[in-house]
Amino acid sequence: MADTTETAPRATSNRSTTPGSDSFKQYISSQWAERTDVLPPARDEAAYAASRRERLSAKYPGKRLVIPAGRLKQRSNDTDYPFRASTAFTYLTGWGSDSEPGSVLVLEPSASGGHDAALYFRERAGRDSDEFYANPEIGEFWIGPRPSLAQVASDLALTTHGIAALDAVLHTSDENTLLVRDADPDLTTLFDEAVRKAAIEEEDEAALPTIAFSTEPEQAENAAGSASLEQELAEMRLVKDEYEIAQMRLAVAATARGFDDIIADLPRSSAHERGERLVEGVFNSRARLDGNTVGYDTIAASGPHACILHWTRNDGPVLPGDLILVDAGVELDSYYTADITRTLPVSGRFSDEQRMIYEAVREAADAAFAIARPGIRFREIHQTAMGVIAAKTAEWGLLPVTAEEAIEPENQQHRRYMVHGTSHHLGLDVHDCAKARREMYLDGVLEAGMVFTIEPGLYFQPDDLTVPESFRGIGVRIEDDILVTATGAENLSAGIPRTADEVEAWVSAAGASGN
Repeated sequence: MADTTETAPRATSNRSTTPGSDSFKQYISSQWAERTDVLPPARDEAAYAASRRERLSAKYPGKRLVIPAGRLKQRSNDTDYPFRASTAFTYLTGWGSDSEPGSVLVLEPSASGGHDAALYFRERAGRDSDEFYANPEIGEFWIGPRPSLAQVASDLALTTHGIAALDAVLHTSDENTLLVRDADPDLTTLFDEAVRKAAIEEEDEAALPTIAFSTEPEQAENAAGSASLEQELAEMRLVKDEYEIAQMRLAVAATARGFDDIIADLPRSSAHERGERLVEGVFNSRARLDGNTVGYDTIAASGPHACILHWTRNDGPVLPGDLILVDAGVELDSYYTADITRTLPVSGRFSDEQRMIYEAVREAADAAFAIARPGIRFREIHQTAMGVIAAKTAEWGLLPVTAEEAIEPENQQHRRYMVHGTSHHLGLDVHDCAKARREMYLDGVLEAGMVFTIEPGLYFQPDDLTVPESFRGIGVRIEDDILVTATGAENLSAGIPRTADEVEAWVSAAGASGN
């Protein structure tokens, strides 16, 4: 089996000028101050992560569980995208934006019937190794200091091992080892090979010529078990714990500041031919100041671009008289992210048509929020919002049928003007818990601690002949982040102006201040 600890720099040999002489190596390895590692106290999330591991352990007695963080992903040649650990790994360790690429969490069955958790990662190299100055992917001269095993063990309240020790885990993996497969494709390949070999070794020697066929059921069963693990982890995240809810509040607050920044900078954005880029950049600056980064590519869609649901090119103008739809969220260092949309009149005032459409969308959002409480089914949020959208589009004479007829499953004509869903769960991923079963997600019952969006919209394409010319090119979405409480629901983003009057006052006040 290939050694899992190898990390070699890519595509740099033809431009490397690092000296290779013995005298250089001796000199660069000498006369460094002694390192004195300060062990941090366990971070706040450590206790919550331990509780999550215990819950997972109880569901998989006797199974080894392997949860990789994932590796750096190549952007071009020898440059990589910024590293982001896998969601399952972060959820179970509490290691977010400061996590190490290639790390792996292993839950090993214990004699007591539970699991012992251990974290494997590539510890920093000593000064007697050329890694710390010659490896641009992980070397200290290139990316800065990396943590020791002891520091991470203290920080996360977890047992830690060097990455080389993971080989022993892989070599002993069999059908009782389950893996989060999508996180690290290279590790998954090694894992599958280990499981295949383990299955072969269990066969009688006389059956070896047919072993390729006899091991397939074992591999299929293992893959199904691994899929079950990923599903279980997604469903565990449907209900947030206290730490997660506090992080969501912080992410929403940072996002609110980002929207304030956008409003204050609108005069500059509207004066540039690619003003959408300025809107995006202003928000992204806030995300980097107050968090890790943006939770997803910011949508800054002005004018008819607002009718393109995932407009992320953001290369158009921001013109007075138009609306700009901004869909953005700050991701914290813990990886928890907000997801908020506001639609703003660039000049500070809605036209009559813009206001009418905007308030119709808000009415749909408010109706959906009004029913949110423990005990209803998640799909009812969407159904309620769609009832308002159908009523409004029918009232305006846009539908070939009545609103009541439109909402029947075999019709749905109103969906021409809003083809997306109204809600999705939110947390470590912007579209959180995506691998949960339908009966737990879309058909699931709301519980206190769930966090999701409510985001109805209306989008009238510039060339849509079913709507009045004055509607064409108008796109409106209002999106808020909702926490289910014991008695109802809380709009976490209610402090960001929502009504047409509030939004006009918000934009106009920023313009009047001269910013």
